[in-house]
Amino acid sequence: MNTELSDQQLDELLATWPTDNVSLSIDADHVNHFYGTGEMRKQVLFDNVLKVRPGEIVIMTGPSGSGKTTLLTLIGTLRSVQEGSLKVLGQELLGITPTATTELRKRIGFIFQAHNLFESLTAFQNVRMATELLGIPDEVANPKIEATLQRLGLGARIHYRPKALSGGQKQRVAVARGLIHEPGLILADEPTAALDEKSGREVVTIFQELAQQKKCTIVIVTHDNRILDVADRIVSMVDGRIVTNSLIRRNELLSQFLTQIELFRVLNTTALSKIADRFDLRKFESGSEIIRQGSVGREFYVIGAGQVVIEIDGRQVNTLAQGSFFGEMALIHDQPRNATVRALSPVSCFVLDKDDFQKVVQSSSSFEEELRRAIFARL
Repeated sequence: MNTELSDQQLDELLATWPTDNVSLSIDADHVNHFYGTGEMRKQVLFDNVLKVRPGEIVIMTGPSGSGKTTLLTLIGTLRSVQEGSLKVLGQELLGITPTATTELRKRIGFIFQAHNLFESLTAFQNVRMATELLGIPDEVANPKIEATLQRLGLGARIHYRPKALSGGQKQRVAVARGLIHEPGLILADEPTAALDEKSGREVVTIFQELAQQKKCTIVIVTHDNRILDVADRIVSMVDGRIVTNSLIRRNELLSQFLTQIELFRVLNTTALSKIADRFDLRKFESGSEIIRQGSVGREFYVIGAGQVVIEIDGRQVNTLAQGSFFGEMALIHDQPRNATVRALSPVSCFVLDKDDFQKVVQSSSSFEEELRRAIFARL
């Protein structure tokens, strides 16, 4: 099958898919959190799971009181983890010692709505404090601080104190302070809310550069729709729970790939986006067995790259390549696998589990009709 997705785009899609062997910047596993004690104890975070890789820009959205800032402050060690596991830059935060907390904070940049600038210090000196805490020498830090403040539109106010700056200018100083030491992780709460469009765009452009060039992970809590386009991942929270967690670029490319397959072309954009969000990626070495004849069928496969052979009772009956799918028969009829599928080369498959596959079939009569047509044509 020839898809309109270029080899470069397909390589990008496969390369950007989360894998188990990548060291995560944030690894939250069933995190709960409570405020108060005794009868006044109230749960505000519920069983949250979040895995973020180095270099990702994550935007967290949701209504006020949904738990976004609470989760952000847990990640930043500004609150103590109570239940669940939360690893940040490889450090487990549950039970972390004060010394380890201090060391970890040096690797994190904080940008919050409350500017927390020292009124007695100039804009330059406020930013310089961040580099002094890390022992960065003046000859290295000073030119970089000046260049960053100038880029953020504060060239004429580098030596002004906060009382002589507007709210938006103070926010830009806080942004510069949070990113000047090029941390491994930046946590930002509404960093562009007080900024005009030009200044806000400059801030997120710097974020993008840090993510791409330094593999800095950036988590932004925001209601600012102007910056949604920079997100690699959008996480939505409601009532203390992560309800959606979508890798935007990945899903965009996967949706583009799936629309070139006749079976998925019948789905509308909304349905396609939802199903793309549910696919996993699995890689198989040449010669490895992907599914075995007679085994229980639990997954549906779409070949992203490589080639497979179909065998029935040890006899080769077909070969499939990029854009082909297999594994649907056992899911439709709830019967054991009727064939063995083996990788003829290194193979990357997009995988959908049984429940999600059946939801798609049940929700779209066009998809079911196209699926039956494809099965008939294969017989």
